[in-house]
Amino acid sequence: MPFETIECDVTDEMVCTVWLNRPEKHNAMSEQMIADLNSVAREIRHSNIRVVILAAHGRSFCAGGDLQWMQDQINATAEKRAAGARALAMMLFEWNTLPQPVIGRIHGNAFGGGVGLASICDVAIGVHGVFMGLTETKLGLIPATISPYVIARMGEAHARRVFMCSRRFDAAEALKLCLLADVVDEKILDETVFSHVLPYLSCAPGAVAAAKALIRDLGPKVDPETIEMTIQALVGQWETDEAAHGIGAFFGKTLPPWASA
Repeated sequence: MPFETIECDVTDEMVCTVWLNRPEKHNAMSEQMIADLNSVAREIRHSNIRVVILAAHGRSFCAGGDLQWMQDQINATAEKRAAGARALAMMLFEWNTLPQPVIGRIHGNAFGGGVGLASICDVAIGVHGVFMGLTETKLGLIPATISPYVIARMGEAHARRVFMCSRRFDAAEALKLCLLADVVDEKILDETVFSHVLPYLSCAPGAVAAAKALIRDLGPKVDPETIEMTIQALVGQWETDEAAHGIGAFFGKTLPPWASA
């Protein structure tokens, strides 16, 4: 089926590339993009696709949350905010539990939710020049719904370095933090991504799916209780004066009260 904010290409070898396709918005995640990503993941789950590549058109992989979506959230009721947080959380859960391996093709910027998308990839390949960051606390918010996947990828010790401070970091540091598995020149990005796809085409798809499920069972738990806790944590933070001041300052192009000039 066609989607508004993503594109899909499938090769004869049943390798599916899902392209984020809001280049004019740096692929910031809108309500529609979240819905599209959720829908395509469900289609892939029940298909003969063997490997998925998650990529993006334009200059950025994903700049985080869409500005209009953020503005709508600050003006929304708690119930509406919870619904938005739940849609994002369940989309990430759908991708994280895909039976197929997911290879991330990361370029440009990946902030906030973009780091979450990189974290649900089984392997994320970045280019030199990538900048990443969990920038929510600058806005008085927290990286809540993406947190189970980000912390599972980085580990608590690495997460403590970047999870709370909104600091942007480059590809070399993302590699050390385990957010990226490899960093290459842009001219060989596609070649490198395919080098991670190719071994799976010699593997039994059912065995790959079972092995991936085993990793999830033995790794950090991301269950309904965890997801609900992250949703409520985000909704609670949206209710604070800090969130109102932070979002207001962002749209007003001013400094929030806690920020140093």
